[in-house]
Amino acid sequence: MVNLGLVVAQFNASVTEPMAESATDAAADHGVDIAETVQVPGVYDSPIAADRLARQDDIDAVAVVGAVVTGDTDHDQVISDATAQSLQTVGLDRDTPVTYGITGPGQSGAEARERVEKGAAAVDAAVDLVEALP
Repeated sequence: MVNLGLVVAQFNASVTEPMAESATDAAADHGVDIAETVQVPGVYDSPIAADRLARQDDIDAVAVVGAVVTGDTDHDQVISDATAQSLQTVGLDRDTPVTYGITGPGQSGAEARERVEKGAAAVDAAVDLVEALP
């Protein structure tokens, strides 16, 4: 059985909580177990949690969910870029799939709420990678 770690950003909880539910439903649909869920303050905080989960022998892959909503500055772009690069590094360094279920940047709160299925997409990708990689 595939065991997943799930990292959920709490910032923008009106979006990320449904994303986490979507991820949990997708895991159930695949018949896989979410062995551990870690709540982090925001997406920028997710790489360290993903790294800790990826270090565990009983975790086959880590799915990360969160939402970055645009504001008055380019902060959303900076946060998204840094997070994506850091999560990719975790996956490569740990030789463990880390999938990116983070929406944004450049989206409004309403647009983010329309994309909660990205939680399921992150789990789908994690399961696919575990099954595809030798």
